[in-house]
Amino acid sequence: MPQPYRDDLAYIHDVGHGDFARQAAPALLEILQKRGVRSGRVIDLGCGSGIWAESLLRAGYDVLGVDISPAMIALAKKRAPRAEFCCDSFLRAKLPTCAAVTSISECFNYLFDRQRDPTAALERLFRRIHGALQSGGLLVFDVLEPAVLNRKQPLRRFREADDWAVLVEIEPDEKRRQLTRHITSFRQVGKLFRRDRESHCVQLLDTRELSAALRSLGFQVTRLKSYGKLKLQLGHTAIVAQKR
Repeated sequence: MPQPYRDDLAYIHDVGHGDFARQAAPALLEILQKRGVRSGRVIDLGCGSGIWAESLLRAGYDVLGVDISPAMIALAKKRAPRAEFCCDSFLRAKLPTCAAVTSISECFNYLFDRQRDPTAALERLFRRIHGALQSGGLLVFDVLEPAVLNRKQPLRRFREADDWAVLVEIEPDEKRRQLTRHITSFRQVGKLFRRDRESHCVQLLDTRELSAALRSLGFQVTRLKSYGKLKLQLGHTAIVAQKR
C-alpha cells in the first residue's frame, strides 16, 4: 500500500486542516486534569504534525507521538522538538507505561493497515492500552460512525490557498460501512505546482460496540458529542475511557 500522507498532503493538512486539533486542545487538557491526569507521559496515536503534542508539552506533560507517515513525523519533530516520536502504525507500536493515551481526529477509523477485521484490531489495541495505562489513566479518542452516511454533505470538496489546493472526492460504501476519500493535492514548488493523489479508506465504527469492548476490559466509559466548545458533527463521537 502506498505511504499515506506523503510530503505534499502532510504539508497541506498541517497548514490547512490543523484547526480541529487546536480547537479541541483546551477541552482535552481540561478532561485530563479533571480526571486526575495532571502530569506524566501521554501517548498520542496518529499524532500528525504535532499540534496536540505541542499543547501537551506546554501544559507540562511528557509526550510520545506515533504516526504512520514519515512526513508527518518530520513536521511534528520541528513543531515539538522536546517530544519523542515514533514512525509506526498505532496498531503495532510499542506502548510504554503512561498516564494517558489520545487519538484525535478520527485516526482509529483509518484503514492504512490491511487488517481483515478493523473492530477486532481495535479491541486488541484497547487491551494493550489498558495494560500500558497506570491506574486511573485515560484513553481519549474520537471516531466516525455509520450515521455519518446520513449527513448532508457534498461528495466533492475543494479548498485552496496561495501555495496549495486540494480536491477531495468522497466514495461512500453503505454495505461495508466505509468511506473512501480520493484526494488530489497541488502544492507549489518553485514557480510550478506539483500534483499528487492519495486514497484514504475509513471504517465507520459503532461507538456502542467500542464502549462495550472497553467496559469489558475494566474501563469506565463516557461518550461525548463535543470537545468543550468544539461541537462534533453528526456521526462523529468522542469517547473518554478511564482505567479503574
